[in-house]
Amino acid sequence: MKLYNGCEIPCPGFGTFKIPEGEICTESVVEAVKAGYRHIDTAAVYGNECSTGKGIRQCGVKQSELFVTSKVWNTERGYDTTLRACEKSLADLGLDYLDLYLIHWPANRMQFGDKADSINVDTWRAMERLVDEKVVRSIGLSNFYPQHMAAVLAGANILPAVDQIEYHPGLLQEETLALCREKGILVEAWSSLGRGKLLEDTVISGIARKHGKTTAQVIQRWCIQNGVLPLAKSVHAERIRENFAVSGFELSPSEMAEIAAIPEFRYGSHPDTAAF
Repeated sequence: MKLYNGCEIPCPGFGTFKIPEGEICTESVVEAVKAGYRHIDTAAVYGNECSTGKGIRQCGVKQSELFVTSKVWNTERGYDTTLRACEKSLADLGLDYLDLYLIHWPANRMQFGDKADSINVDTWRAMERLVDEKVVRSIGLSNFYPQHMAAVLAGANILPAVDQIEYHPGLLQEETLALCREKGILVEAWSSLGRGKLLEDTVISGIARKHGKTTAQVIQRWCIQNGVLPLAKSVHAERIRENFAVSGFELSPSEMAEIAAIPEFRYGSHPDTAAF
């Protein structure tokens, strides 16, 4: 897929959430690259940037051929702390630059009251500086809904390239998707497989059988056909290969609609009430 600034972002992406620091993480990244992934997504709070970086260095593919994302955690919001957080992530990853850096969660009004917008704007100013200093190629948001984006968009010199949100069948996020499409912001899906719950869904299973695909492959394809870039995670080589093989088939409009009609559910926190 292409970002509005012309950067290409490989699809789908390989997520590392909940993969512990250590050899399993390193091996998973190596396996992902071997399977064809060129997009690796991590975050400071995942606690695995050192092992992710090791996997990137051991995978046999140059960093210039990969797309690496990390994120600034909530405790580091603000101008100076965001700059230091990025510096630490780069050191832990063992990289000179990041392809994409995201604000992991917005400061919300429940926690910060009227200061929430100014905290998000100050954090965004630091993100823009990181682009100016060429240590980050693209910047974006994560878990930002329209009410959190408004102040950032109003004062931005560089618009967000990405908004990474919980998105899957059962959580369509129509208002956020509409705003992102209007502004040219690519939406990425975390928990695209519904943390495993959707793998047993009878509607998706039936569609998967018709195509000779797995339920995970159908869900990823559904995201892509909606213009959303899915992130999937596994530490098992076979599943890693499976989750990457999402080309070569197309879901029909009726199949897309059937999947979209799955009853609503959410796994993660709502950004308005997240208290961490």
